Amino acid sequence: MLAALQAEIAEAVPNVDAQKKSAYLNAREAEKAAGAEVNAAQQRLDKIQTAKALVDHAKGKWIGGAEKGISQAEAALKKAATEAEREAARKELAKWQANKEDGLKALKERQEAFDKAKLDEPKSAQALQAAQEALAQAKARTKKTVQDLSLGSFLSSDKLDARLAKYVVLLEATPRGLAEFAQQGQEQEALVEKLLADNGLMKQMLIADGASEGKYGEAMRIYTDIQKASAKAKTGALQRLALAVGLEHAVPIAQSNPKAQVDAPATVDPVKRYLHFEKAFLDGELDPCFKDLTVWDYRNVVNGDEPDWTLAWGRQMLRNYRPDLIATPDHRWRYVEAVRTEVQYGSQDVKNDLPTLQNYQNIIMNGGVCGRRAFFGRFILRAFGVPTTARPQTGHAALVHWTPDGWVVCLGAGWGSGWTKTRYKSDLDFLATTQARAVGEPFLQVKRAQWIGDAMGEPRTFGVHAGDPAFWNGVALYTQRGIIEDAKTKTLAAVGTDIGEANESKEKEAVKAATVPDADRKIVVGQDGVITIPAVACSKPTNSTGKIRFMRSYLGGMQLHYSRLGEAEEFEYTFEAPAAGKYALSARVVTTSADQHLLVATTDAKEPTDIAVPFTVGMWDRTQPVEVSLVKGRNVLRFSRTEPVKGLTIKDFTLTPVK
Repeated sequence: MLAALQAEIAEAVPNVDAQKKSAYLNAREAEKAAGAEVNAAQQRLDKIQTAKALVDHAKGKWIGGAEKGISQAEAALKKAATEAEREAARKELAKWQANKEDGLKALKERQEAFDKAKLDEPKSAQALQAAQEALAQAKARTKKTVQDLSLGSFLSSDKLDARLAKYVVLLEATPRGLAEFAQQGQEQEALVEKLLADNGLMKQMLIADGASEGKYGEAMRIYTDIQKASAKAKTGALQRLALAVGLEHAVPIAQSNPKAQVDAPATVDPVKRYLHFEKAFLDGELDPCFKDLTVWDYRNVVNGDEPDWTLAWGRQMLRNYRPDLIATPDHRWRYVEAVRTEVQYGSQDVKNDLPTLQNYQNIIMNGGVCGRRAFFGRFILRAFGVPTTARPQTGHAALVHWTPDGWVVCLGAGWGSGWTKTRYKSDLDFLATTQARAVGEPFLQVKRAQWIGDAMGEPRTFGVHAGDPAFWNGVALYTQRGIIEDAKTKTLAAVGTDIGEANESKEKEAVKAATVPDADRKIVVGQDGVITIPAVACSKPTNSTGKIRFMRSYLGGMQLHYSRLGEAEEFEYTFEAPAAGKYALSARVVTTSADQHLLVATTDAKEPTDIAVPFTVGMWDRTQPVEVSLVKGRNVLRFSRTEPVKGLTIKDFTLTPVK
């Protein structure tokens, strides 16, 4: 069957004029040479920046560190009470003095090298500009030679799609692979027959990059099982979602369970994964853009290692704890800003991970370095139905994710600095496919040229950074570049580059004032004397600050969040008590980290009272009551925390008379 299909396709493919083909291939070589010139020119400029960095290092970490060491050694020498202590201090002082001398010597050498390199900077900058202009001209010539091949109308036609789709499915699945699947039983045989008879479904699969590892039989089984489990999975967004699950889970995905759950499933159940997202979608829990995603997009949502209950927990946790991160209009940071605000950088607390918690619950509790933070960022995006994938770079883990304006790098350097674990290995090649796919119908020209390349026996090349492509693969990639250029697609700059390996951003965040209705500030005294104080009814501060944020609550009304970031800040409440006496004070809270405390002092208290805040794992709960004394009439409750702290969300406080 493969040979017959291949012959039919070869006969239907138009002959390309040899002269035009030669011009196209020559243009590609010229562009490649021009690109090499740009890289060489850029490297010359980079050497100047490297020389400057070496000077800064010598001035700062080297000499500055030595001066700090000298100061500490001199202080130790003054404090030394014994000869042994004095001798140790003198040795330490001598070590740092020698280190400073070495630093000064290195600084002189480095400064001379930098000064010399700076002399060439204008010339190097001009050379880079000239090389970039030459590359732009070379790219324009390549684009024209591709157009001169006169393949546009052919690649825009769907006349060959049925044969191409069947050929590529057979190629990827292999006749033997499909036969082995069919031999498992009549049901499996029927699935293979149904697949090969459905040209539209095969085409839809291939546009989404086909079944994982060519397991089309398994993909078809999962897809069919999903449609048996849900009648809603046959049309629209849910059909696309069902197909995405089938394609992505054709090779089982290992499930990351809490270590204590030794009997938990080893792999993700694909039908349950679909049903989880179907329910979340119909219940309105996912991002509003979820309904418009493609099959390929959905694959980057449903492929997580987390159990379905963890996805549900992630959404509920963020709704309870930081609803403002769901409501933000900035799609670059929506949901994933939780990494910046809640996941501390550093591995010092990872030892406190609990075996009863799932990995992502442990990460938000105890933090981690770049890998764990990127893992959590991708998890919380998937939980809300936002496509994402890993985008590591040398020595660092980052992520990329979908936005309505294109994919964006988060927590790492910009596009061109890393790679992905997809078939589009270079991150720039991954970016290109996302940009071309977003254009819509024209992207099919790219896929058709790739499929023809398969039929012609060409090795696959999925990006211009993946090596020299054969003829049809090259046509696909340069057609793709033309589609992106014609659409005037803009590439989004990376966000969070300075917090990939840091706790706080160097960029000062603007604090937005919250609108707090009077009803949400109203302190209520019940007939039984119970006083309920909304957390946002502060007399100090009266609005959001860098540390304390007022925000809308999914429980209704508003809530207060005390951030783990920023300088310590007190907050207080002024209210009228109907009677003097002792009151039991409790708070309705959400935490994502253990071992938290809140200190409270009344107007006349000499010492604050410690309130142990429960570890609620992102759900609402109450603190255990503590007794405070109030006077009749005006009282002030003043709350504080001992830094460093983890984040704490408060809905309200309750003061119940102690009888």
